[in-house]
Amino acid sequence: MLKTKRIQQIQEYVFEHQSASLDDLTTVFGVSKTTIRRDIRKLIKEGMVQKVYGGVAINHAKLESFNERKARNQFQKKLIAKTAAGYVENGDVIFIDSGTTTLEMITFLKNKQVTIITNNLDFIIEALPFENLSVISTGGLLERATKSFSSHSHADSFKKYNFDKVFMASTGVSILNGVTNSSPIESGIKETIVKGNADVFLLVDHNKLNKYAMVTYCGLEEIDYLITDDFPDESYQNYATEHNFKLVVIKE
Repeated sequence: MLKTKRIQQIQEYVFEHQSASLDDLTTVFGVSKTTIRRDIRKLIKEGMVQKVYGGVAINHAKLESFNERKARNQFQKKLIAKTAAGYVENGDVIFIDSGTTTLEMITFLKNKQVTIITNNLDFIIEALPFENLSVISTGGLLERATKSFSSHSHADSFKKYNFDKVFMASTGVSILNGVTNSSPIESGIKETIVKGNADVFLLVDHNKLNKYAMVTYCGLEEIDYLITDDFPDESYQNYATEHNFKLVVIKE
């Protein structure tokens, strides 16, 4: 198994079980303790897990609050959101994912006649003054850290919607690990929505490229548009060409 893949799987194992001993990880992944120690040192350094007696545990502080993420790179996020909103036409039925960049789309949609399904609490509240926006909440459990609604049982209900376009958020994006998210419950909804027939727009600032979080909810090749604020390295440009999705780079 490739080292990078093993490290990702170790992270997923720890997140799933909340904690794991060195002995458990050695047995599960069939490698020596020396190798496991080296792998988890990388995860500890990245802040994904924390060291505890005899092993490692999930670093709950890694899942940042919505407000903390919202405060970063606001100007770039607005540029990305404005470009994304430009693809929305009157009469469209769209899904807007819970994310600090997707939230900024409200400013640029407020004068359009659109039906919006969303799992983000802040988006619902900010859409209240605009009667031309028909807003449908996904419902479910409110995750306060991310201000999003999620539910394992609701994921299949999205199959009934005929979305024209879906606008997705991500904690981290990479060619190897795809489009990722920190919440397993949220990821089930995201996965279902992306697999529909709508055009998939991924909105991420350049800081999220070459990073990954706990759960992959789709491959990078499953999207139709990647909208970001700076040119990614050549590997992404080649990947976009090979897999027929459009790379949209925003500049001031």
